[in-house]
Amino acid sequence: MTKTRTKPFDAAKYLKSKEAQAAYLNEALESKDAATISRALGAIARARGMGAIAEGTGLTRQGLYRSLGEAGNPEFSTVIKVLDSLDLELSVHPKSAHAA
Repeated sequence: MTKTRTKPFDAAKYLKSKEAQAAYLNEALESKDAATISRALGAIARARGMGAIAEGTGLTRQGLYRSLGEAGNPEFSTVIKVLDSLDLELSVHPKSAHAA
């Protein structure tokens, strides 16, 4: 019997447009789970090129990989810098009446 080999899924391979990246991050934000949001932001940064994001934020590539990796817990200031470098922004709006 042949063993099936699998590779871990990497969303970064499929996040080719800003629209896809924004949709992916919005889905992560809906989870309200900090680790999920951080992983999504990391995947988007990898899709764009971590070196370019590091340059745009003034942070190191290693620091970004650490902050946005599986065990990462980025500071909010890091999240804002990364979003700015990605040319993405957060917005806030009231919850809809049916969500309350």
